[in-house]
Amino acid sequence: MKLKALIFDLDGTLAETERDGHRVAFNRAFDEAGIGWHWDGVLYGQLLTVTGGKERIRYYLEQYQQDFCPPEALDEFIAKLHQAKTQHYIELLKKRGVPLRPGILRLFHTAREQGLRLAIATTTTPENVTALLSTSIGRHALDWFDCIAAGDVVKAKKPAPDIYSYCLEQLQLEASECLAFEDSANGVRAAVEAGVKVVVTVNDYTRDEDFTGAALILNHLGEPDQPCQILNGKLNGFAYVTVEFLRRLSGETEQ
Repeated sequence: MKLKALIFDLDGTLAETERDGHRVAFNRAFDEAGIGWHWDGVLYGQLLTVTGGKERIRYYLEQYQQDFCPPEALDEFIAKLHQAKTQHYIELLKKRGVPLRPGILRLFHTAREQGLRLAIATTTTPENVTALLSTSIGRHALDWFDCIAAGDVVKAKKPAPDIYSYCLEQLQLEASECLAFEDSANGVRAAVEAGVKVVVTVNDYTRDEDFTGAALILNHLGEPDQPCQILNGKLNGFAYVTVEFLRRLSGETEQ
């Protein structure tokens, strides 16, 4: 079986968007709504165990704001609050952007040059995907991906495998023909349950999570002048992640 596609998570995997991007946008939406909530860095790290922005707001209400009375039906209130947060996030990206993590853009280019397909499987909204790719690379980058599976396209979000199953269906590929890239335990569980081998690049929020099932755990994908650090697994002599290495990791050269 040949490696045919690379599937990427978005937030935390492609770029460090959480602490100074999504968290700030949530707080601006809370201020705009006049509800007096504030998510600091520590609290936000705890809330990140819940995937999906709307789901995160609901969890916060259940755990920290049991006495809060929304001004309208709860589902509608959460949806509007999350929509406002998305707009604030997009504006943040337009104003200051968030750089891609080491190795991401290089891998995009070399993968495409060598005939691998690209896809995204994320719990964030399609608008956030567009905003990050457009501001960090350019709007043309949206055409690089054969599938962008995002937001509420599936009912159950990570750690459920649904988003990966959907992505595989859209690509019309078997799980063994793909590799996934994630930064969190929930993402790893989703990919592994869907049968997709996964590479983890940790960040400050996820560094100590349980990545059982991951094929490789790194600090980032690395660059020729910026070798990556192996946290678990083997790079087999490579100093950074290349397409050649990924083909070997997938088992392609063993056929």
